[in-house]
Amino acid sequence: MKHTISILVENEFGALARIAGLFSGRGYNIETLTVAPTLNSSVSRMTINTVGDAHAIEQIIKQLNKLINVIKVKDVSSDEAVNLMLAMIKVNLSKRNREKVKKIIKPFQAKIVEADDKCTIIQAVSDEENLKKLIEILKPYGLMEYISTGNMAMQRGKKVIKS
Repeated sequence: MKHTISILVENEFGALARIAGLFSGRGYNIETLTVAPTLNSSVSRMTINTVGDAHAIEQIIKQLNKLINVIKVKDVSSDEAVNLMLAMIKVNLSKRNREKVKKIIKPFQAKIVEADDKCTIIQAVSDEENLKKLIEILKPYGLMEYISTGNMAMQRGKKVIKS
């Protein structure tokens, strides 16, 4: 089962390397990883997506909590979280198809952020499933490149992960 783990860490040299080392040293795969400073610039928030059963995730969380620089760890995989990814998709589009593609991407709340005579870059913020659907719809137009952030998750309501 896929899990999203949110980690607050001290924003210091080596914190990411220690966390990545914990995963690789124990044979766990990091599917996606997103890291950025929080409102407190001395603390960063990591969002790691991995696959494992309940026991494996429990072990990962216990091991993460033992690491230097780790402040707080939480599995935010439940339905009580908003999960989004940012994607940029480069499509081989001429000007004549651009208006058609604008209509196609509108339901996905995506937008064109860059365009020239030969290609168009589309920005989309959505969950993983909708991004996959968007990619499938855009394939006939000539996908050139795709890049996305990892999954980011934030708990709904007033729940927050604090240090």
